[in-house]
Amino acid sequence: MSAKQIGPVRQAWYQWKALRLPWRKRFLVGLDLQGNTYWEFRLTRGDPELSPDARYRRIVKYPRSTHYSEVKVPPQWHQWLRYQRRRAPSLAEQAEDVARQERVKLLAAEADARWEAKPGYLDPPPPPPPPPPPSSAEAAPGGSEKSQPVPPLDTGYRQQQQPQEQEQEQERAAQESSSTPDERRRQTTDAQQQSSRFAAGKGKDDPWKRARPSAPGETWQPEAWTPPAAKKR
Repeated sequence: MSAKQIGPVRQAWYQWKALRLPWRKRFLVGLDLQGNTYWEFRLTRGDPELSPDARYRRIVKYPRSTHYSEVKVPPQWHQWLRYQRRRAPSLAEQAEDVARQERVKLLAAEADARWEAKPGYLDPPPPPPPPPPPSSAEAAPGGSEKSQPVPPLDTGYRQQQQPQEQEQEQERAAQESSSTPDERRRQTTDAQQQSSRFAAGKGKDDPWKRARPSAPGETWQPEAWTPPAAKKR
């Protein structure tokens, strides 16, 4: 924002009003980039400590064409009006502050754009990428695409397992061929005895089954009780 153009006549008038002549009660202090003028005045001349009316007061005057709602006072002039700074701000200081505000707005917009570009924790995950198109080798001769079965992955585990099974079968067949008829009958008898013992063990009484019915069930009712007669002493 740049200061409004001031004509030579008005500039000379401002310089004349800024002169602190002894008989004057009102002095021009400065102006801002919007065209507002700032003044110091006192009601009477004299010592400010002896007469309160001799103390300088500070006011702002805005152009007559400006509406009340459109009046804007810069922060530097606010400080001067409230006696928070002694020297009035210059036009160069006000222009530098406006440029600083524009830089801050630009940096804030860039920071907001970077923040919006980051994915949020509550945002849904992005959709998966589409599958790649089939190559020309996978297409059928007639022009229609035909899916080919994928062969299983050969890890070598099955190949290692087959020789072991073959060796176990060969050892079992060699033992059966080398054993005599008496040994085979003995093995058959041992197997029958083990199966009979297992069946007999199943038919034994289970102590837990005997213990279960002793507990009171849903149909249990307390018995009637008659107290005995007390013995006389």
